[in-house]
Amino acid sequence: MNFIRAKKIYTGKSIIQDACLTFDGSEIVRVSKTPNGRSLGEFAVITPAFIDPHSHIGLARSGEPSGEAEANDQLDSIQALSDALDSVQMDDSALRDAIEMGVLYSCVVPGSGNIIGGLSAVIRNYGKDSTGALIARAGVKAAFGYNPMSTQSWKGKRPSTRMGAMAFLRKRLDEVRQKVQQHRKAQGKKKEDITFSAEEIVLKELLAGKIRMRAHVHKIDDIAALLRVVDEFKIKVTVEHAMDVHQPEIFRELRKRKISVTYGPIDSFAYKVELKHENWRNIRHLLESGVHFGLMTDHPVTLARQLFLQTRWFTRAGLSKQQAIELISRKNAEILGIQNILGTLEKGKWASFTCWNKDPFDLTGYPVAVYGEGECLFSE
Repeated sequence: MNFIRAKKIYTGKSIIQDACLTFDGSEIVRVSKTPNGRSLGEFAVITPAFIDPHSHIGLARSGEPSGEAEANDQLDSIQALSDALDSVQMDDSALRDAIEMGVLYSCVVPGSGNIIGGLSAVIRNYGKDSTGALIARAGVKAAFGYNPMSTQSWKGKRPSTRMGAMAFLRKRLDEVRQKVQQHRKAQGKKKEDITFSAEEIVLKELLAGKIRMRAHVHKIDDIAALLRVVDEFKIKVTVEHAMDVHQPEIFRELRKRKISVTYGPIDSFAYKVELKHENWRNIRHLLESGVHFGLMTDHPVTLARQLFLQTRWFTRAGLSKQQAIELISRKNAEILGIQNILGTLEKGKWASFTCWNKDPFDLTGYPVAVYGEGECLFSE
């Protein structure tokens, strides 16, 4: 067993002063005052591994021309079978930069140009290849609002309005729903005659609530439209972005429905009309509503390595330092459904954490050692 001592440990649930993080291989054994095993050093602060719940890292790659980016495939509007993992390239130098700032895990999603963009992939940023990097799935990406209607020059059938995009989505979901109903009613040999394509199986699982729709959506009325689809098809969703929400009521409705928000990115330029109300002060509506939420970078819109830096707006809005750490560790793990292995520093979870030279909220604080599943990935 190994242990690391720190003056302060943010566990993702609480703060423990003058304690030791003990781990055996890839798993945490305990966080306690008592050392046990071989010492690997003493540091000012330890934090859990940070998790980016919405990213295009490995798809839009550092140092490569934009024409080679693979966040969006332009084949057609509805692409339930596209898999973000198939385009992830682990030699993206942004992954190394993220690791050095304690961001060890990313949920990579297809872009938002298509109504349904494809499957997400939760990866280790330190994976040797894309297969070894995969640790979980976290739903299928969809997009509402301006982005799908802005892609009329792309291949396939494309909407020119929000209502057109919604009509595309409703039509496809209704086709699969009707087929499911026919299959349920059929008996004997007729039941065998009703088969589902691979794409239909994805949408069938979405309709059955087995997978979640990760819905890119910024504006209040676009979220309202999403909720109408939720009511009509009884699907499970998370709201991704919500950066134009400048009134509290829609967040209250999401809380009432127990729909989580993957908020962000904050430190980016409002480059389109559907972000005209974007402002860091909108955070107060998020906090006051009590809705469950995490924080994303949307890399490369905001760089993955800057995930922690975005929390400064939340501490300014009233969160404690501990709550800010929770935001990019425990809460993001909960949204992605990986809270059984990551998000907090406690017994049985992965030994993935970051050691800091001083309080990370100090402008001169930085990571001096980063561990992923018990392995030292970076040291300075």
